[in-house]
Amino acid sequence: MRRLLLLDDEINVLHALQRTLHHCFPGEEIRTEIFSEPELALLRSGEVPFDVVISDYRMLSMNGVEFLKAIKGIQPDAVRLLLTASTEFDTVMKAINQAEVFRYIAKPWLADELQKTIQLAFVRRDQAMDDRRLADETRAKQGELTPQEVEARRLEAQEPGIMQVKWGPDGSVQLD
Repeated sequence: MRRLLLLDDEINVLHALQRTLHHCFPGEEIRTEIFSEPELALLRSGEVPFDVVISDYRMLSMNGVEFLKAIKGIQPDAVRLLLTASTEFDTVMKAINQAEVFRYIAKPWLADELQKTIQLAFVRRDQAMDDRRLADETRAKQGELTPQEVEARRLEAQEPGIMQVKWGPDGSVQLD
């Protein structure tokens, strides 16, 4: 199953994106989570791995480049896309250089272009995960990683934060 995170401070845009994605990928297992507040989206990205993250550029509390840069720190393998009506060259360059945005989606979007862009993003994500797995296997064969470290990395890639333990002041494990 694929997971997408959609962020825009306009709820109508989020619903329109969801409808478009539903029509573009009929029958495919794609779970989308929508957020109108960047802070909540960042919290969620620490809990659940996303294949693709799409963010609007112009938002009140944080712009899309800042948000995608923060996502990159939390989930470096998530493919980042910027959704904006702005055609300013500076905006696009910041997105590419600072947040390593994979593609730029213009508002209003065309369903066919959105579908192709997301399909390319899925391919990019799969390649990144395969590259990471192969690199870990190579390091394990060369003795740089133990089998336990390889498994821990695999689990962390599937479920970010799974390897982190929260300890209480008395040494007990805290459950959320």
